[in-house]
Amino acid sequence: MFANFLIGLREGLEACLVVCILIAYLVRTGRTDALRPIWTGIAIAVALSLGFGAALEYGSQQLTFEAQELLGGSLSIVAVALVTWMVFWMRRTARHLKAELQGKLDQALAVGTGALVATAFLAVGREGLETALFVWRAVKATDDGTSRPLIGVVLGLATAVVMGWLFYRGALRINLAKFFTWTGGLLVVVAAGVLAYGFHDLQEARFLPGLGTKAFDISSAIPPDTWYGTLLKGTVNFQPDPTVLQVVVWVLYLVPTLAFFFAPGRVAPTQAASKESPKEPRPDDPQRAASQPRDAEAEEHRSGVRDAAENHRAAVGRGPAGDGADGVRDGARRAGDRPGGVEG
Repeated sequence: MFANFLIGLREGLEACLVVCILIAYLVRTGRTDALRPIWTGIAIAVALSLGFGAALEYGSQQLTFEAQELLGGSLSIVAVALVTWMVFWMRRTARHLKAELQGKLDQALAVGTGALVATAFLAVGREGLETALFVWRAVKATDDGTSRPLIGVVLGLATAVVMGWLFYRGALRINLAKFFTWTGGLLVVVAAGVLAYGFHDLQEARFLPGLGTKAFDISSAIPPDTWYGTLLKGTVNFQPDPTVLQVVVWVLYLVPTLAFFFAPGRVAPTQAASKESPKEPRPDDPQRAASQPRDAEAEEHRSGVRDAAENHRAAVGRGPAGDGADGVRDGARRAGDRPGGVEG
């Protein structure tokens, strides 16, 4: 029951957040005339999801036992694939979901009413179809009848609706990124049990071998009919006597998926290189090539200044700077020793 409550809560909250974002954006931008097409698309999506779930439940009853097991096992793999993609997608885009939906809604507003209906239908219908398929397989995997799992789903959906309404009113604020991360991790655990049970269905359908090869049997320690056996079965789809293939599939899915899901994001490259001492640029370095003309111009200017200084010294004293200065002083003394004035 808890697993189905978690599925209803998680999937229902995603759908409610989508609805809240669409409605709040239309109200804030003054486009309340577009609310009716949005609600129409949402209603169609909900009806389609309920019809899909009913078709899975009642349609499969008309098949033979092996056909039912083959269908159930195949749909288990599909459901786990969809849920795995969904939890990773939501973990990556939870912070940008609002901007993405508003962009699609702007495009739909520019097209017309039909586009608005399609936008709401696709946004909510995807969650509804995933919920119907995964809940149906989870109910089959727990072997707990139909009423209790459905009660768990309904309670989860009702909680999601209340939380969505509180979000819209601004009365509830939580870290959605952390919420979807931890609930996504729990759903991965539930999905691992559904996947293992799906492979067991394929074994019972004689599509895969190994039905009689048990990995272990602890039915005496954890009887399935006890409260704790029922709790483990309802939460993580625990089976006290799984086959070897079930255990292998469970481990190969759960361990790498959880490790990748909770792995930290890629860290940007360090700036250690910028902290090191500057290195001599390579001959083909564009920065050095760009600086070469400026260096040559500066060197030419310094050379011209030196040449001008040498020419000045040569013109004044015809020798080093000291000799030129002495020659100037000697000439001044000679001019002072002359008789006072030149006669005309």
